[in-house]
Amino acid sequence: MLTTIEKVLALKSVDLFERIAGEDLAGISTITELVSFDNGETIFEQGEIGDSMYVILDGLVRVHRGERVIAELGAGECIGEMAVLDSSPRSASVTCLGETTCLRLGREDFSDLLTEKPEIARGVIRVLVRRLRSALDRG
Repeated sequence: MLTTIEKVLALKSVDLFERIAGEDLAGISTITELVSFDNGETIFEQGEIGDSMYVILDGLVRVHRGERVIAELGAGECIGEMAVLDSSPRSASVTCLGETTCLRLGREDFSDLLTEKPEIARGVIRVLVRRLRSALDRG
């Protein structure tokens, strides 16, 4: 169980939320759910309809399409952010590379946040652009 302060600090470390005021993050933290995954456990599968995004608090995950690894992400990174923007199927699978703890934020709650806090939308755009550039650099 994390305190509100611990959740706020975790959210503040993520690109999506770094420009959000602490008191607003306290409100956001109340709509997140702490979830834990075991080594080798799949958080979500490519092709599934996503209903939430995750902020990695501790651990490491592999983002992949079949056997092709797209990225390995750890604490302070988010996964599933595209799924909360639209209802398209997940573009990749995510598998834990060790015990992993995340904050889960559902699509409806995230959509409400985007309406209330446009700076979060700018954060999402920054993350997606960074990942697109990284993918293009890899060829």
